Amino acid sequence: MKSAYIYVRVSTDEQMRQGYSLIEQEERLLQHCHINNIQVDGIFREDYSAKDFNRPEWNRLIRTIKRNKNRPPGKILFIKWDRFSRNIQYAYQMMGVLKNLNIEAMAIDQPIDFDIPESVVMLAVYLSIPEAENSRRGKNTSDAMRRARKLGRWPSKAPIGYINITAPDGKKIIVPKQPEANHIKWSFEQMATGTYSISKLNKIACLNGFNCKRNNFWQLIHNPVYCGFVTLSAIQGEEMQLIKGIHEPLISEELFYKVQELITGRRRIRGKSKNIKAIFPLRGFLNCPYCSRRLSASTSQGRHAKYSYYHCCTARCKGRFRADALEMSYEEQLKNMRLTPVASKLLRLVLEDENILTVRKELLKNRVSILNELNKETMFMSKVRKLFIEDKIDNEDFISLKKEHKEKQRALNDRLAEIDERIRSNEHNLKSEPHYIKSDILFSYKHQDIAGKRHIISFFRPTSIDPANKNLNPLEIDAALLPILLIGKAPQIVKKQIIHLNKPQNERYTT
Repeated sequence: MKSAYIYVRVSTDEQMRQGYSLIEQEERLLQHCHINNIQVDGIFREDYSAKDFNRPEWNRLIRTIKRNKNRPPGKILFIKWDRFSRNIQYAYQMMGVLKNLNIEAMAIDQPIDFDIPESVVMLAVYLSIPEAENSRRGKNTSDAMRRARKLGRWPSKAPIGYINITAPDGKKIIVPKQPEANHIKWSFEQMATGTYSISKLNKIACLNGFNCKRNNFWQLIHNPVYCGFVTLSAIQGEEMQLIKGIHEPLISEELFYKVQELITGRRRIRGKSKNIKAIFPLRGFLNCPYCSRRLSASTSQGRHAKYSYYHCCTARCKGRFRADALEMSYEEQLKNMRLTPVASKLLRLVLEDENILTVRKELLKNRVSILNELNKETMFMSKVRKLFIEDKIDNEDFISLKKEHKEKQRALNDRLAEIDERIRSNEHNLKSEPHYIKSDILFSYKHQDIAGKRHIISFFRPTSIDPANKNLNPLEIDAALLPILLIGKAPQIVKKQIIHLNKPQNERYTT
């Protein structure tokens, strides 16, 4: 008596099509075996795509065949060849594997006599038709999805923070899903502050209850769907486009592009040139006195220490100057410059009204918010301990909750320490503000970071270098600053302008 294995398969999109249900396939194959006096060794039911042979039930069938090494020749029966495979290349490879196992694949609705040489032509037809049908179906689907995107619709699975629903007109749309939508909005707002990196913000968001892996979070931050756009990918003849979507945005366009600019800017900060500028504040402002080219800067290793130089990049030019000498010369010239009393008073009022007090208020508000979160975490852990003592939760859950609590508390404490440091810095600025206003320009220059120093240098530019003593020549001061400056060794014309500005209003026009 002949024997065979029965293999029935459907894919997800075929389950509702008539004639393709597992039950109907199985009944027809059992009836075929009964009529032809074939013994059924096993029935394997598959709910998987036939794009390849990496299918759970098919792999189990092959393992079953390999265990019975001494079995007589047999067959694997299915309805049609598209139940076997929808890829002609993989189909021929698998048929070679089955031949080595002394097994023959056969479709009862499309029978082939392999003893006839011309039958390989019909086999090629039967195997190529499902592949062509699959390719056509995939192209139609992708074209339909592209048309939907051009209309501003999101045709595929909803991104994180949204959910797929069917509108009253029968079309599928995406709408915000809570609480993920609120977590995403919060993440963009925090990213826009410039305080956190993407990886650190992802960890904080996870501790706050937003379950999102690192790679998904990175894609989320870069996805314009959250500000109301649908991405139309580039194809031959068309460039990538952003289409205004019909879905509700979670954030504004301004916030999204601010975050993208901040991320791009952070990538540039890691570059080598930015690090060089941090060491050499005058780099880019000095010209070589010998060849008039812009001076570069670098550090060289000496016998006992490292030495910094501003130098010319031309091979034959001898322009090379000690960085510390030029920077000291620049600071000596700043030492003779002060703000006028009128400008000092106005600057103090502006800073107190618009800058320091506003920043302090915002920092204190953030500090109270973090302290409230810490109190909530403490109360939550107190309840967990009580439940553990009362045997309402097991030891494994208690350890997991305790670990999660410690991670959350550590993150909140880090944020609190950062806020406290900024508050202390703000209070120091507030206390030292009168002294700062009365001090010369050099005081302000020394208490700036590299960006602030270079901003001051742009107003007080070094004109040139004296090659004899290798010091800076007098600075070129921005004309807009002359009326508010008191310069110790300034020319007479500058002093007259300053005196004229500081006279009472009723006396100015009589001078």
